[in-house]
Amino acid sequence: MAVTRTYKPLLDRLGLTYPQYLVLHTLWEADSRGIGAIAERLDLESSTVTPLVKRLETAGFVTRRRNPADERQVVVALTTAGLAMREACACLGEALLAASGMPLRRIGELNAEIRMLRDALATRQEDVA
Repeated sequence: MAVTRTYKPLLDRLGLTYPQYLVLHTLWEADSRGIGAIAERLDLESSTVTPLVKRLETAGFVTRRRNPADERQVVVALTTAGLAMREACACLGEALLAASGMPLRRIGELNAEIRMLRDALATRQEDVA
């Protein structure tokens, strides 16, 4: 995918993969989320997110702990290093914008249209089920 190819050299320097970046991005939106909530936000299975979180924990970007209210649930939280990575990753959006050659306004419009498409497809899938 072209977006991943654009991000890859920058993420390599930061020691992250694109999927790990997406997990961190989800936690930057709202810290201390359960694995299931992260998976839902990324439209992935929990079994896909768990190894990503484990690698991020090994790298020192997140911690995992059991939810005291529900021992079955694992809560993932950013560490100081994970929070700092947000600033380090700020260049990714700029790199994508520069590589696209498109004005920021148009990229915003495309993002809105893609979200509408995603939501419409999700609604249709729910109606079929």
